[in-house]
Amino acid sequence: MKNNDLIDLLKSHRSIRTFTNQQVTDLVVDEIIESGRWAPTSHHVQAYSIIVIKDKEKKKELATLAGNQSYVATCPVFFVICADFYRLKQASDKHGQAFEIGEQEQALVGAVDAALVAQNMLIAARSYDLGGVMIGGIRNDPDAVSKVLGLPQLTFPVMGLCIGYPAQNPEQKPRLPQRAVVHKEKYNQTKIKEAIDEYDQVMKSYYYERTKGKRSDTWSQLMAQFLSTPKRPQVGDFLKKQGFLSK
Repeated sequence: MKNNDLIDLLKSHRSIRTFTNQQVTDLVVDEIIESGRWAPTSHHVQAYSIIVIKDKEKKKELATLAGNQSYVATCPVFFVICADFYRLKQASDKHGQAFEIGEQEQALVGAVDAALVAQNMLIAARSYDLGGVMIGGIRNDPDAVSKVLGLPQLTFPVMGLCIGYPAQNPEQKPRLPQRAVVHKEKYNQTKIKEAIDEYDQVMKSYYYERTKGKRSDTWSQLMAQFLSTPKRPQVGDFLKKQGFLSK
C-alpha cells in the first residue's frame, strides 16, 4: 500500500500542552484559519466565527476562565471557535424573513460547524509541525468568556484551541478498540462489554507505565466518575439567553 502522509498525520494525534518560545508567523496563522474556513458546513450556513487571541493578558484571563489551564496562557496563539448566527440574523433581516433558531437543531448545527472548523485548524497546524490541544473549558463560564471576547447575541463559544511549537513529546493515549465504536449495517450491542473490558486493561497498563506505578485507573472507572455529576449546567441557561433553545 502506498504511504499516505495525511493518514499518518491523522493517526498520530496527541494533545500538546507545553510549547517552546518560538512564535507562529502571521502567514501560518492565516493558513490555519483558511483551512478551517473550508470545513464542511450544514446547508452552507457557515454558522461559526473564529476569534484569534495573541494578547498575553487576554490569554491569561481566558486561561483562568477555562479552569486555570495554564497552557491557554502560554501558547503562542489561542483560538476560540464560536457558533455564530448573528450574521445569519442580518441576512434574514435584509430580506424581511422570519428568523427561527429556537429549536435544538440550530444549536447543534452551530456546534457541529464549529467543531469541524476546529478540527481542520488543528490538522492544518500539525502540517506545519505545530502541536495543539482543544479546550472545552472555554464553556465553564460562557457569560464571562463572551464579555471578554465581545460576543454578541446569537453566538456562543464552543471550544478553544491552543497552538504552538511542541516542547514535549507525550506518548499517544490508546483509543477504544475499533469493534467498540464501529458497527456494520446496524448497532451491535453484544460486543460492547467485552470491548470495554479489554480496553480497561489497556488503559490500566498505560496509566501505570506513564506514572511509574502511581496510577492504574481503568477507562470505565474514569468515565463512571466523570459522568456521575452534571457538567456545566450553566451552558443551557446561557444558550437560552443568547437566543437558542427557546422552544
